[in-house]
Amino acid sequence: MSVELESVESLYPFVLTEDQEHLRREIREFAAREIAPNVMTWDEASEFPAEVVKKLGAMGLLGVVVPPEYGGAGLGYVDYVLAVEELSAVDGSIGIIVAAHNSLGTNHIFLAGNEEQKKKYLPRLASGEWLAAWALTEPGSGSDASAAKTTAVKKGDTYVLNGNKTFITNGRYAEAAVIIAVTDKSKGTHGLSAFVVEKGTPGFRPGKKENKLGLRASDTSELIFEDCVIPAENLLGVEGEGFVDAMRVLDGGRISIAALALGIGRGALDAALKYVKERRQFGKAIAEFQGIQWKLADMATELDAARLLTQRAAILKDAGRKITRESAMAKLFASEVAVRICDEAVQLFGGYGFIKDYPAEKYYRDVKLCTIGEGTSEIQRMVIAREILKVHPSRG
Repeated sequence: MSVELESVESLYPFVLTEDQEHLRREIREFAAREIAPNVMTWDEASEFPAEVVKKLGAMGLLGVVVPPEYGGAGLGYVDYVLAVEELSAVDGSIGIIVAAHNSLGTNHIFLAGNEEQKKKYLPRLASGEWLAAWALTEPGSGSDASAAKTTAVKKGDTYVLNGNKTFITNGRYAEAAVIIAVTDKSKGTHGLSAFVVEKGTPGFRPGKKENKLGLRASDTSELIFEDCVIPAENLLGVEGEGFVDAMRVLDGGRISIAALALGIGRGALDAALKYVKERRQFGKAIAEFQGIQWKLADMATELDAARLLTQRAAILKDAGRKITRESAMAKLFASEVAVRICDEAVQLFGGYGFIKDYPAEKYYRDVKLCTIGEGTSEIQRMVIAREILKVHPSRG
Protein backbone atom coordinates (compact mmCIF):
# COMPACT_ATOMS: atom_id res chain seq x y z
CA MET A 1 0.00 0.00 0.00
CA SER A 2 1.39 3.39 -0.95
CA VAL A 3 0.84 6.69 0.82
CA GLU A 4 0.85 10.22 -0.55
CA LEU A 5 2.81 12.80 1.47
CA GLU A 6 0.33 15.45 0.35
CA SER A 7 -3.38 14.86 0.64
CA VAL A 8 -6.81 16.45 0.90
CA GLU A 9 -5.95 16.92 4.59
CA SER A 10 -3.67 19.80 3.62
CA LEU A 11 -6.83 21.93 3.76
CA TYR A 12 -6.56 21.89 7.55
CA PRO A 13 -9.30 23.83 9.37
CA PHE A 14 -6.93 25.14 12.06
CA VAL A 15 -3.68 27.05 11.81
CA LEU A 16 -1.09 24.72 13.29
CA THR A 17 2.04 25.89 15.04
CA GLU A 18 5.41 25.39 13.42
CA ASP A 19 6.13 22.58 15.88
CA GLN A 20 2.83 20.87 15.07
CA GLU A 21 3.49 21.11 11.34
CA HIS A 22 6.92 19.58 11.93
CA LEU A 23 5.40 16.78 14.01
CA ARG A 24 2.82 16.01 11.36
CA ARG A 25 5.42 15.94 8.59
CA GLU A 26 7.77 13.76 10.63
CA ILE A 27 5.06 11.20 11.35
CA ARG A 28 3.76 11.25 7.77
CA GLU A 29 7.24 10.57 6.39
CA PHE A 30 7.83 7.83 8.98
CA ALA A 31 4.53 6.19 8.06
CA ALA A 32 5.36 6.30 4.35
CA ARG A 33 8.81 4.81 4.95
CA GLU A 34 8.28 2.30 7.77
CA ILE A 35 4.60 1.36 7.73
CA ALA A 36 3.14 1.64 4.22
CA PRO A 37 5.34 -1.05 2.58
CA ASN A 38 4.29 -3.62 5.19
CA VAL A 39 0.59 -2.91 5.67
CA MET A 40 -0.88 -5.80 3.70
CA THR A 41 1.76 -8.29 4.88
CA TRP A 42 0.90 -7.52 8.50
CA ASP A 43 -2.81 -7.58 7.73
CA GLU A 44 -2.79 -10.93 5.93
CA ALA A 45 -0.68 -12.60 8.63
CA SER A 46 -2.37 -10.81 11.54
CA GLU A 47 1.18 -9.90 12.58
CA PHE A 48 1.88 -7.50 15.42
CA PRO A 49 4.42 -4.88 14.19
CA ALA A 50 6.68 -5.00 17.25
CA GLU A 51 9.70 -3.33 15.63
CA VAL A 52 7.67 -0.36 14.42
CA VAL A 53 6.08 0.02 17.85
CA LYS A 54 9.55 0.27 19.40
CA LYS A 55 10.48 2.95 16.85
CA LEU A 56 7.32 4.87 17.71
CA GLY A 57 8.44 4.77 21.34
CA ALA A 58 11.81 6.23 20.35
CA MET A 59 9.96 9.04 18.54
CA GLY A 60 8.05 9.90 21.71
CA LEU A 61 4.69 8.74 20.35
CA LEU A 62 4.06 6.29 23.19
CA GLY A 63 4.21 9.07 25.74
CA VAL A 64 2.67 11.94 23.80
CA VAL A 65 0.73 13.54 26.65
CA VAL A 66 2.86 12.21 29.53
CA PRO A 67 4.73 15.10 31.23
CA PRO A 68 8.52 15.28 30.75
CA GLU A 69 9.17 14.61 34.44
CA TYR A 70 7.84 11.09 33.85
CA GLY A 71 9.76 10.60 30.61
CA GLY A 72 7.02 11.72 28.23
CA ALA A 73 6.93 14.17 25.34
CA GLY A 74 4.73 16.57 27.31
CA LEU A 75 2.61 17.49 24.30
CA GLY A 76 -1.11 18.23 24.22
CA TYR A 77 -4.16 16.47 22.84
CA VAL A 78 -4.11 18.56 19.66
CA ASP A 79 -0.65 17.11 18.93
CA TYR A 80 -1.90 13.65 19.94
CA VAL A 81 -4.82 13.87 17.49
CA LEU A 82 -2.41 14.80 14.71
CA ALA A 83 -0.22 11.81 15.52
CA VAL A 84 -3.02 9.24 15.64
CA GLU A 85 -4.61 10.61 12.45
CA GLU A 86 -1.33 10.49 10.52
CA LEU A 87 -0.60 6.91 11.55
CA SER A 88 -4.16 5.74 10.93
CA ALA A 89 -4.29 7.25 7.44
CA VAL A 90 -1.70 4.63 6.50
CA ASP A 91 -2.68 1.78 8.83
CA GLY A 92 -5.44 1.89 11.41
CA SER A 93 -3.79 -1.01 13.25
CA ILE A 94 -0.85 1.20 14.16
CA GLY A 95 -3.21 4.00 15.12
CA ILE A 96 -5.17 1.86 17.55
CA ILE A 97 -2.04 0.35 19.12
CA VAL A 98 -0.81 3.87 19.89
CA ALA A 99 -4.26 5.08 21.00
CA ALA A 100 -4.93 2.20 23.40
CA HIS A 101 -1.46 2.48 24.91
CA ASN A 102 -1.57 6.27 25.39
CA SER A 103 -5.20 7.09 26.10
CA LEU A 104 -6.20 4.06 28.14
CA GLY A 105 -3.52 2.07 29.94
CA THR A 106 -0.87 4.75 30.35
CA ASN A 107 -3.35 7.56 30.93
CA HIS A 108 -5.20 5.67 33.68
CA ILE A 109 -1.93 5.35 35.60
CA PHE A 110 -1.22 9.04 35.05
CA LEU A 111 -4.71 10.18 36.12
CA ALA A 112 -5.31 7.86 39.08
CA GLY A 113 -1.89 6.60 40.13
CA ASN A 114 0.03 7.87 43.13
CA GLU A 115 3.48 9.39 42.78
CA GLU A 116 5.26 6.11 43.41
CA GLN A 117 3.19 4.33 40.75
CA LYS A 118 3.76 7.11 38.23
CA LYS A 119 7.52 7.02 38.75
CA LYS A 120 7.56 3.24 38.50
CA TYR A 121 5.48 2.79 35.35
CA LEU A 122 5.26 5.97 33.27
CA PRO A 123 8.91 6.28 32.18
CA ARG A 124 8.92 2.70 30.89
CA LEU A 125 5.61 3.18 29.11
CA ALA A 126 6.43 6.60 27.65
CA SER A 127 9.73 5.37 26.22
CA GLY A 128 8.21 2.32 24.56
CA GLU A 129 10.24 -0.05 26.74
CA TRP A 130 6.84 -1.30 27.96
CA LEU A 131 3.48 -1.40 26.21
CA ALA A 132 0.20 -0.83 28.07
CA ALA A 133 -3.23 -2.43 27.88
CA TRP A 134 -6.50 -1.46 29.56
CA ALA A 135 -9.09 -4.06 30.52
CA LEU A 136 -12.69 -3.18 31.28
CA THR A 137 -14.74 -5.34 28.87
CA GLU A 138 -15.74 -8.91 29.75
CA PRO A 139 -17.65 -11.57 27.79
CA GLY A 140 -20.85 -10.65 29.66
CA SER A 141 -20.23 -6.96 30.30
CA GLY A 142 -19.54 -4.58 27.47
CA SER A 143 -21.57 -1.39 27.66
CA ASP A 144 -22.88 -2.44 31.11
CA ALA A 145 -19.77 -2.33 33.30
CA SER A 146 -21.86 -3.08 36.41
CA ALA A 147 -22.26 -6.65 35.09
CA ALA A 148 -18.52 -7.32 35.45
CA LYS A 149 -17.61 -10.62 37.12
CA THR A 150 -13.81 -10.37 37.46
CA THR A 151 -13.16 -10.06 41.18
CA ALA A 152 -10.36 -8.66 43.32
CA VAL A 153 -10.55 -9.96 46.88
CA LYS A 154 -8.44 -8.27 49.57
CA LYS A 155 -6.33 -10.71 51.57
CA GLY A 156 -3.94 -9.03 53.98
CA ASP A 157 -1.56 -6.86 51.98
CA THR A 158 -2.56 -8.45 48.65
CA TYR A 159 -5.49 -8.74 46.28
CA VAL A 160 -6.44 -11.99 44.56
CA LEU A 161 -7.86 -11.60 41.04
CA ASN A 162 -10.12 -14.11 39.32
CA GLY A 163 -11.99 -13.80 36.03
CA ASN A 164 -11.32 -12.88 32.44
CA LYS A 165 -11.39 -9.84 30.20
CA THR A 166 -12.06 -9.82 26.47
CA PHE A 167 -11.37 -7.66 23.39
CA ILE A 168 -8.27 -6.17 25.01
CA THR A 169 -6.06 -4.19 22.61
CA ASN A 170 -2.34 -4.96 23.08
CA GLY A 171 -3.37 -7.79 25.43
CA ARG A 172 -0.70 -10.33 24.49
CA TYR A 173 2.11 -7.77 24.19
CA ALA A 174 1.48 -5.43 27.13
CA GLU A 175 3.96 -5.48 29.99
CA ALA A 176 1.52 -3.53 32.18
CA ALA A 177 -2.26 -3.92 32.11
CA VAL A 178 -4.78 -1.81 33.99
CA ILE A 179 -7.58 -4.09 35.15
CA ILE A 180 -11.05 -3.03 36.36
CA ALA A 181 -12.35 -5.61 38.84
CA VAL A 182 -15.16 -6.00 41.36
CA THR A 183 -14.16 -5.33 44.97
CA ASP A 184 -17.70 -4.93 46.35
CA LYS A 185 -20.54 -6.42 44.29
CA SER A 186 -23.23 -4.74 46.42
CA LYS A 187 -22.19 -1.24 45.28
CA GLY A 188 -22.61 -1.65 41.51
CA THR A 189 -20.22 0.54 39.55
CA HIS A 190 -19.03 2.07 42.84
CA GLY A 191 -17.76 -1.37 43.79
CA LEU A 192 -15.30 -1.48 40.89
CA SER A 193 -11.60 -0.82 41.44
CA ALA A 194 -8.57 -0.49 39.16
CA PHE A 195 -5.27 -2.34 39.46
CA VAL A 196 -1.97 -2.53 37.60
CA VAL A 197 -0.95 -6.10 36.77
CA GLU A 198 2.46 -6.79 35.28
CA LYS A 199 3.17 -9.38 32.61
CA GLY A 200 4.54 -12.58 34.09
CA THR A 201 2.62 -12.31 37.36
CA PRO A 202 1.64 -15.87 38.40
CA GLY A 203 -2.00 -16.57 37.64
CA PHE A 204 -2.16 -13.92 34.89
CA ARG A 205 -1.95 -14.90 31.23
CA PRO A 206 -3.31 -13.91 27.84
CA GLY A 207 -6.03 -16.10 26.41
CA LYS A 208 -7.50 -16.38 22.93
CA LYS A 209 -6.18 -14.06 20.25
CA GLU A 210 -9.15 -12.80 18.24
CA ASN A 211 -9.29 -13.38 14.48
CA LYS A 212 -10.72 -10.05 13.36
CA LEU A 213 -12.43 -8.45 10.39
CA GLY A 214 -10.09 -5.46 10.38
CA LEU A 215 -7.24 -3.79 12.26
CA ARG A 216 -5.65 -7.20 12.05
CA ALA A 217 -2.10 -6.16 12.84
CA SER A 218 -3.20 -4.87 16.24
CA ASP A 219 -3.47 -7.49 18.96
CA THR A 220 -6.88 -8.12 20.49
CA SER A 221 -6.94 -10.84 23.13
CA GLU A 222 -8.47 -12.24 26.27
CA LEU A 223 -6.78 -11.72 29.62
CA ILE A 224 -7.25 -14.52 32.15
CA PHE A 225 -6.83 -14.34 35.94
CA GLU A 226 -6.72 -17.52 38.03
CA ASP A 227 -5.90 -16.86 41.69
CA CYS A 228 -3.61 -14.06 40.55
CA VAL A 229 -2.03 -12.47 43.63
CA ILE A 230 -0.86 -8.87 43.36
CA PRO A 231 0.44 -6.47 46.03
CA ALA A 232 -2.11 -4.12 47.57
CA GLU A 233 -0.01 -1.19 46.35
CA ASN A 234 -1.03 -2.11 42.80
CA LEU A 235 -4.44 -0.58 43.50
CA LEU A 236 -4.83 2.51 41.32
CA GLY A 237 -6.63 5.34 43.05
CA VAL A 238 -9.25 4.67 45.73
CA GLU A 239 -10.91 1.30 46.14
CA GLY A 240 -14.42 1.48 44.69
CA GLU A 241 -13.64 4.45 42.46
CA GLY A 242 -12.15 2.53 39.54
CA PHE A 243 -15.19 3.02 37.35
CA VAL A 244 -15.30 6.76 38.06
CA ASP A 245 -11.66 7.02 37.02
CA ALA A 246 -12.35 4.82 33.98
CA MET A 247 -14.98 7.26 32.77
CA ARG A 248 -12.43 10.10 32.99
CA VAL A 249 -10.02 7.96 31.03
CA LEU A 250 -12.64 7.26 28.36
CA ASP A 251 -13.34 10.96 27.87
CA GLY A 252 -9.81 11.33 26.55
CA GLY A 253 -9.85 7.94 24.88
CA ARG A 254 -12.83 8.87 22.75
CA ILE A 255 -10.83 11.73 21.28
CA SER A 256 -8.23 9.21 20.15
CA ILE A 257 -10.86 6.98 18.53
CA ALA A 258 -12.22 10.04 16.72
CA ALA A 259 -8.66 10.68 15.50
CA LEU A 260 -8.37 7.04 14.45
CA ALA A 261 -11.58 7.42 12.45
CA LEU A 262 -10.33 10.67 10.88
CA GLY A 263 -7.15 8.96 9.75
CA ILE A 264 -8.87 5.94 8.26
CA GLY A 265 -11.47 8.14 6.55
CA ARG A 266 -8.80 10.45 5.19
CA GLY A 267 -6.77 7.53 3.90
CA ALA A 268 -9.81 6.16 2.09
CA LEU A 269 -10.64 9.58 0.60
CA ASP A 270 -7.06 10.15 -0.56
CA ALA A 271 -7.02 6.73 -2.21
CA ALA A 272 -10.37 7.42 -3.90
CA LEU A 273 -9.23 10.83 -5.19
CA LYS A 274 -6.13 9.30 -6.73
CA TYR A 275 -8.12 6.49 -8.32
CA VAL A 276 -10.92 8.57 -9.86
CA LYS A 277 -8.37 10.83 -11.56
CA GLU A 278 -6.65 7.81 -13.12
CA ARG A 279 -9.62 5.55 -13.94
CA ARG A 280 -11.09 6.25 -17.39
CA GLN A 281 -14.55 5.30 -18.64
CA PHE A 282 -16.45 6.56 -21.68
CA GLY A 283 -13.31 8.33 -22.87
CA LYS A 284 -12.55 10.43 -19.78
CA ALA A 285 -11.45 10.21 -16.17
CA ILE A 286 -14.37 9.30 -13.94
CA ALA A 287 -13.46 12.31 -11.77
CA GLU A 288 -15.02 14.44 -14.53
CA PHE A 289 -18.49 12.99 -13.96
CA GLN A 290 -20.75 15.12 -11.78
CA GLY A 291 -22.09 12.11 -9.86
CA ILE A 292 -18.54 11.22 -8.80
CA GLN A 293 -17.72 14.82 -7.91
CA TRP A 294 -20.72 15.11 -5.64
CA LYS A 295 -19.67 12.00 -3.75
CA LEU A 296 -16.19 13.43 -3.27
CA ALA A 297 -17.58 16.78 -2.13
CA ASP A 298 -19.74 15.12 0.53
CA MET A 299 -16.87 12.93 1.71
CA ALA A 300 -14.47 15.87 2.06
CA THR A 301 -17.04 18.12 3.76
CA GLU A 302 -18.03 15.51 6.34
CA LEU A 303 -14.40 14.69 7.04
CA ASP A 304 -13.61 18.34 7.76
CA ALA A 305 -16.68 18.65 9.98
CA ALA A 306 -15.53 15.59 11.94
CA ARG A 307 -12.05 17.07 12.26
CA LEU A 308 -13.50 20.31 13.65
CA LEU A 309 -15.41 18.41 16.34
CA THR A 310 -12.36 16.33 17.19
CA GLN A 311 -10.04 19.32 17.41
CA ARG A 312 -12.58 21.19 19.56
CA ALA A 313 -12.57 18.32 22.04
CA ALA A 314 -8.76 18.21 21.99
CA ILE A 315 -8.44 21.97 22.54
CA LEU A 316 -10.87 21.86 25.47
CA LYS A 317 -9.04 18.86 26.94
CA ASP A 318 -5.76 20.78 26.75
CA ALA A 319 -7.48 23.71 28.50
CA GLY A 320 -8.47 21.45 31.39
CA ARG A 321 -12.18 21.66 30.63
CA LYS A 322 -14.75 18.90 31.18
CA ILE A 323 -15.19 17.22 27.78
CA THR A 324 -17.67 14.39 28.33
CA ARG A 325 -20.15 15.81 25.81
CA GLU A 326 -17.57 17.11 23.34
CA SER A 327 -15.53 13.90 23.22
CA ALA A 328 -18.66 11.79 22.78
CA MET A 329 -19.85 14.05 19.94
CA ALA A 330 -16.45 13.87 18.25
CA LYS A 331 -16.24 10.10 18.58
CA LEU A 332 -19.83 9.55 17.40
CA PHE A 333 -19.67 11.84 14.39
CA ALA A 334 -16.13 11.06 13.26
CA SER A 335 -16.65 7.30 13.45
CA GLU A 336 -19.95 7.32 11.57
CA VAL A 337 -18.61 9.76 8.96
CA ALA A 338 -15.54 7.58 8.44
CA VAL A 339 -17.72 4.51 7.90
CA ARG A 340 -19.67 6.40 5.21
CA ILE A 341 -16.47 7.66 3.54
CA CYS A 342 -14.93 4.19 3.42
CA ASP A 343 -18.16 2.75 2.02
CA GLU A 344 -18.19 5.37 -0.72
CA ALA A 345 -14.51 4.75 -1.43
CA VAL A 346 -15.23 1.09 -2.16
CA GLN A 347 -18.08 2.19 -4.43
CA LEU A 348 -15.82 4.62 -6.31
CA PHE A 349 -13.28 1.86 -6.91
CA GLY A 350 -16.05 -0.31 -8.34
CA GLY A 351 -15.06 -3.97 -8.69
CA TYR A 352 -11.51 -3.10 -7.70
CA GLY A 353 -12.82 -1.85 -4.37
CA PHE A 354 -13.56 -5.47 -3.49
CA ILE A 355 -10.04 -6.65 -4.30
CA LYS A 356 -7.12 -6.75 -1.85
CA ASP A 357 -4.72 -5.40 -4.49
CA TYR A 358 -6.34 -1.99 -3.94
CA PRO A 359 -6.51 -0.07 -0.64
CA ALA A 360 -10.23 0.62 -0.37
CA GLU A 361 -11.26 -2.76 1.04
CA LYS A 362 -8.84 -2.56 3.97
CA TYR A 363 -9.99 0.90 5.01
CA TYR A 364 -13.56 -0.44 4.76
CA ARG A 365 -12.75 -3.39 7.06
CA ASP A 366 -10.72 -1.34 9.53
CA VAL A 367 -13.12 1.54 10.03
CA LYS A 368 -16.08 -0.34 11.50
CA LEU A 369 -14.36 -0.78 14.85
CA CYS A 370 -14.53 3.00 15.32
CA THR A 371 -18.32 2.90 15.85
CA ILE A 372 -17.90 0.11 18.44
CA GLY A 373 -14.69 0.57 20.45
CA GLU A 374 -14.56 2.74 23.60
CA GLY A 375 -18.34 2.98 23.64
CA THR A 376 -20.68 2.17 20.76
CA SER A 377 -22.50 4.85 18.79
CA GLU A 378 -25.58 4.00 20.82
CA ILE A 379 -23.72 4.65 24.08
CA GLN A 380 -22.33 7.94 22.72
CA ARG A 381 -25.86 9.11 21.95
CA MET A 382 -26.91 8.24 25.50
CA VAL A 383 -23.96 10.19 26.91
CA ILE A 384 -24.65 13.21 24.71
CA ALA A 385 -28.36 13.20 25.56
CA ARG A 386 -27.61 12.96 29.28
CA GLU A 387 -25.16 15.87 29.10
CA ILE A 388 -27.43 18.20 27.11
CA LEU A 389 -30.41 17.40 29.36
CA LYS A 390 -28.33 18.55 32.35
CA VAL A 391 -28.03 21.94 30.69
CA HIS A 392 -31.74 22.08 29.82
CA PRO A 393 -33.50 20.32 32.71
CA SER A 394 -37.22 19.65 32.80
CA ARG A 395 -39.25 22.52 34.29
CA GLY A 396 -41.75 20.06 35.74
